[in-house]
Amino acid sequence: MEHNIDLSGYSIRTDLALEAHELAQQQNESNIAGIWLQADDREAGIHVTRLHVQTEEAGMQIGKLPGHYVTIEVPKLRDNDTAIEEQVTERFAVEFAAFLQRLGISKDQKALVVGLGNWNVTPDALGPMVVENLLVTRHLYQLAPETVEDGYREVSALSPGVLGITGIETSEIVFGVVEKSKPDFVICIDALASRALHRVNTTIQISDTGIHPGSGVGNKRKAIDRNTLGIPVIAVGVPTVVFASTIVNDAITYLLGHFGQSLAESNRAFNKLAMSSVPERKEPYTEEDLPDLESRKMFMGLVGSLPEEEKRQLIHEVLRPLGQDLVVTPKEVDDFIEGVANVIATGLNRSLHDAVNRQNSSSYTH
Repeated sequence: MEHNIDLSGYSIRTDLALEAHELAQQQNESNIAGIWLQADDREAGIHVTRLHVQTEEAGMQIGKLPGHYVTIEVPKLRDNDTAIEEQVTERFAVEFAAFLQRLGISKDQKALVVGLGNWNVTPDALGPMVVENLLVTRHLYQLAPETVEDGYREVSALSPGVLGITGIETSEIVFGVVEKSKPDFVICIDALASRALHRVNTTIQISDTGIHPGSGVGNKRKAIDRNTLGIPVIAVGVPTVVFASTIVNDAITYLLGHFGQSLAESNRAFNKLAMSSVPERKEPYTEEDLPDLESRKMFMGLVGSLPEEEKRQLIHEVLRPLGQDLVVTPKEVDDFIEGVANVIATGLNRSLHDAVNRQNSSSYTH
């Protein structure tokens, strides 16, 4: 069945390269040339995906700049479990150190960490909170270099706020600070937007392509990247918000997945199979978990039979003109932001300073 609705103006925003690649693959129904993808599950509960956009053409297909992207997914990161947070911290430190090595950044080169976002809005306060927990040393090198022991590097940090607070473009503030303080590379921390509920508050993305502040919620500002600053820029982000259209779409998918698994369990019971053979319910549901097309039509009508992306865009088309495609964050965001900011800050401290390790890192954060 063909649909003649032009949905090009209702594309779903995402800051995650992994999601952009998944979307492009769904639309092309094939692998995209010029993109290298590797999944790594070395640790239980921590899923790491490395994506390398190798060409400009491949980047245009997924809407991301050529470069390296690492996505660390930890479904239990929402639980505020200190043991899990320590595992994620260690893995993040390893992955970030690999980025420094790939960019040829030596252990004595100077770093500037920029905490992007609005500290008055909890879901957007990730960057400023990370900066609060960083071990900054530039002033020591400037004022009392003889007191700095081996194993540390020169690190400075700032939270430039947002345009609505300062009246100044964030990129202009960062450019001015870079021009005067002359760091060798910049690390930008920012909250992101996701197009999947299961990735909100569970995912950390690292990339070497810089960042566009506010892009995830349609408030795109001037880029902070190697082209604008003249030095390497590493971006670290966590999706903390999702659009209402995504929630509606995922709720429909979860309903269909629930019906599909319930039907499968009923069939197994009818066939007198042991209940131990029933697979565990999982998140997110995949195409294999959903019922067949006729069953979807029976449960959800025409909407249930639409392909995933058409359904998502149709919901967005309905909600946006009404002003109801809200940007939403989980109610536990206060605790989560504080926890994940500590994870990222501790991981950065370990990556940037050889003297900071698993045993003493808690002495540098609060």
